[in-house]
Amino acid sequence: MKRFFASLFGQVVTALVLGVVVGALWPEVGVALKPLGDLFIKLIKFAIAPLVFGVVVNGIVGAGDLKKVGRVGLKSLIYFEAVTTLALALGIALAYVFQPGAGMNVNTATLDGSALAGYSSHVKEVTGFTDFIMRLVPTTFIDAFAKGDVLQVLIIAILFGAGLSLLGERGKPLADSIERITEVLFKIIGIIVKLAPLGVLGAVSFTVAKYGIGSLKQLGLLVGLFYVGVALFVFVILGGIMRLAGFSLIKLLAYLREELTVVAGTASSDSVLPQVMRKLERLGIKDSTVGLVIPTGYSFNLDAFSLYLTLATVFIAQATNTPLSFGHLLVILGIALLTSKGAHGVPGSAIVVLAATLSAVPDIPLIGLVLVLSVDWFVGIARALGNLVGNCVATVVIAAWEGDIDRAQAKRVLNGEVTTDTAAILDAPVAEASV
Repeated sequence: MKRFFASLFGQVVTALVLGVVVGALWPEVGVALKPLGDLFIKLIKFAIAPLVFGVVVNGIVGAGDLKKVGRVGLKSLIYFEAVTTLALALGIALAYVFQPGAGMNVNTATLDGSALAGYSSHVKEVTGFTDFIMRLVPTTFIDAFAKGDVLQVLIIAILFGAGLSLLGERGKPLADSIERITEVLFKIIGIIVKLAPLGVLGAVSFTVAKYGIGSLKQLGLLVGLFYVGVALFVFVILGGIMRLAGFSLIKLLAYLREELTVVAGTASSDSVLPQVMRKLERLGIKDSTVGLVIPTGYSFNLDAFSLYLTLATVFIAQATNTPLSFGHLLVILGIALLTSKGAHGVPGSAIVVLAATLSAVPDIPLIGLVLVLSVDWFVGIARALGNLVGNCVATVVIAAWEGDIDRAQAKRVLNGEVTTDTAAILDAPVAEASV
């Protein structure tokens, strides 16, 4: 028991339970603790952009062969598109089988659209292929880091890493300096991660205080169906993919239990990005593969988000008695493949991207977004968890596909033969964490 409370996982679980108790018994205190969760996520996010830059640059320079980097990138995109399509199709299938919005008979004239005003200005950011491509390129080198746009930073890092690699020996001093700076950033993250229990306490106590301890039972069929859908996707589809790659999904989830608990408490996968990258390296995956697949996946491989996109779209159509033809479904599927790629980095991304998707099907009233706005935070927990698991599985699978994983090391780690505590791994030197 003492060992449990001494571990980060034990402390986060304890904080989660305390958050429920505080939010239920002392709602005013629970609401007042919200800044703890916000501050923790903000502390993590400020280091993500430079950390992604450093990891990707080091990975490309370390790989030495730019053709290999391109090959890993291409395989990643192929995998992302295939798995995302499965997630989108599952969302449509669940909506049609279980009909979560049927019988609601919502009169759109009675809905108040004022709550959507804050999201409308961002819809244009994800509505078209050209807009999406333009968003990939930052206005200036510094602008991407200032905004914390991971995808733009990734583009800069790939170009910078390729240029540095082409310099050969002349670029080695700069590459060494970037590697040292990256090590410092990992140390900083290691310090911040120890505050995770406080972040979870603040986020959970606020949620319970605002929505009530019994709110999970009252969120309706849509939320429950989404949670079931994410579970099916993770354990059946991703579990099957992991088995084909020669690994156990259950053991991977156990290995990432600390990160998954933090994500469940904060409803943000950003809060564990640096830790996850280091733990995947510890699993025996080459840092060049981790550095390319994980940051790219945060924008291109949002599995749970994609599932929710189609599920919520069909739900709104059913709730507003809007008939959908097979052609409508194909349009929704095609548009969602594009709009889901613009989710990360857009304020209020779930509502914004859902609005962009609905805009492509004029028959479905956009005002229907009001129906899902109130439960978005709860849905966000499963979205964040599903997205994180999907990207971790993608990294393992692509590494196995490319031959970039030490299977013997992975087996030892997943079997618990070496330390799996996040704080210990982040505190270890890069060389130790990657073997």
